[in-house]
Amino acid sequence: MFAVTNIDDILILALFFGQAAGAGRAGAVRVVLGQYLGFIAILAAAVVGALGAGLLPESVIPYLGLLPLLLGLRAAWRAWRDRRNGDDDTDTATPGGPGILQVAAVTLANGGDNIGVYVPVFAVAGTGGMAVYVSVFLIGVGLWCAAGRFFSTRPIIAKALSRWGHILLPVVLIGIGLLILIEGGAFGL
Repeated sequence: MFAVTNIDDILILALFFGQAAGAGRAGAVRVVLGQYLGFIAILAAAVVGALGAGLLPESVIPYLGLLPLLLGLRAAWRAWRDRRNGDDDTDTATPGGPGILQVAAVTLANGGDNIGVYVPVFAVAGTGGMAVYVSVFLIGVGLWCAAGRFFSTRPIIAKALSRWGHILLPVVLIGIGLLILIEGGAFGL
């Protein structure tokens, strides 16, 4: 269940790790911490929802798509501005890389569908089963981070991310944001 609901995160993590490459280990740590923070928020919402308290009304979840959409538009504007100002180096690794909250926001926004899947599963699993799911999922986040980092450091992938990451990241974030909004019926579509 974890793998199916988070397969798209590997690409996003590879992009974030690619951006963080210039910041060394500190940049990678920020990506991992952000991923865990965002995923813990997803799990917290799912646990609370499963316990019947309902953290977010179901009608609000599609609007989580605004987070990656806005982050994507911001990244696109920065890429366009840097290119326009003659800063045409193809290295997407920004000095600091993405921040913890940026990664967490994208993870949380991209996890609206996860909440919808996890709540009913957690509700029938009971407290003990829920604890097992949460533990396994947190281990899964670590594996996903390792896979994202691995992909971002493969020479051919790293070269592609270095050359096209400044374009690919905004496109992916905007696409995810629009997909969440549209599939969630945020605009009655």
